Amino acid sequence: MVMENQKTLEKHAARMGVPSLSVSWQVFGGPAALMDGMLSGTIDFSGPGVPALATAWDKTAGTPQEIKALCALQSMPYVLVTRNPAVHTIADFTEQDRIALPTVKLVGHALALEMAAARLWGFEHYDRLDPLTVSLAHPEAMRALLSGKSEIDSHFASAPFYYYELKTPGIHKVLKSYDNLDGARHTNGLMMTTRRFHDANPNLCAAMLAALEEANAYVKANPRECAALYLAVTGDKQSPLDEVVGMVSDPDVDYTTTPANVSVLVDFMYRVGRIKKRPDSWKDMFFPEAYGLAGS
Repeated sequence: MVMENQKTLEKHAARMGVPSLSVSWQVFGGPAALMDGMLSGTIDFSGPGVPALATAWDKTAGTPQEIKALCALQSMPYVLVTRNPAVHTIADFTEQDRIALPTVKLVGHALALEMAAARLWGFEHYDRLDPLTVSLAHPEAMRALLSGKSEIDSHFASAPFYYYELKTPGIHKVLKSYDNLDGARHTNGLMMTTRRFHDANPNLCAAMLAALEEANAYVKANPRECAALYLAVTGDKQSPLDEVVGMVSDPDVDYTTTPANVSVLVDFMYRVGRIKKRPDSWKDMFFPEAYGLAGS
């Protein structure tokens, strides 16, 4: 939102010899549409999560349309919340519980749930809670959870939804995805593109990285201004400004281009058979622009 509002990408592109760049920002419902758009050439950059990167790289590696990440977008947790007073850890879930997440098995939230199950019950039981999961977009999942009338009594949520849910009486946290890494942060979103676009547009890729770094620095330095921008762009009339400032300033969130624990998440995907190729390093899934970052 900062990049769009301040035209940060256009500014850096002009500085790098690409004047009058026209940028269109679009929101998609899931990673499948993003991948289709990138492979067809209708989308140049996209920002899904680590599972989408690993899946796309696994399917396209070695081809002109190979999809890799230019850099990370941020580190941010997923938080599993519930209205079931009997559930305090994932061990308390029963067959009567239903956990909403964006896409069963395919997104970071599903991966985090499986990693937690493997950590608690042993790797061979990583999918023990999968039968309880239901695919539901975050807004619908939050409405179902808070209504108290749906079978959905739990939600593995992204920001800002878990903030709204946790301030609601009767809703409490069960798990944070950082718990799987003993509290260490992990990358949430990544800026991705195809090798064909990357190699044909080195200046635009450099401009994208510079624009992201400038926008991240601005968010860190100006949380109140960014919170106000968020409220204006989204049309949110109900959230108090100070509440959103707290979200922007949450120490769990790091606005950074440096990949964090990507290898750990991708290695788990390989072990459970979600991808066929195992990268030797996180750098295998990134373009050279990221190699100087202290990634993992």
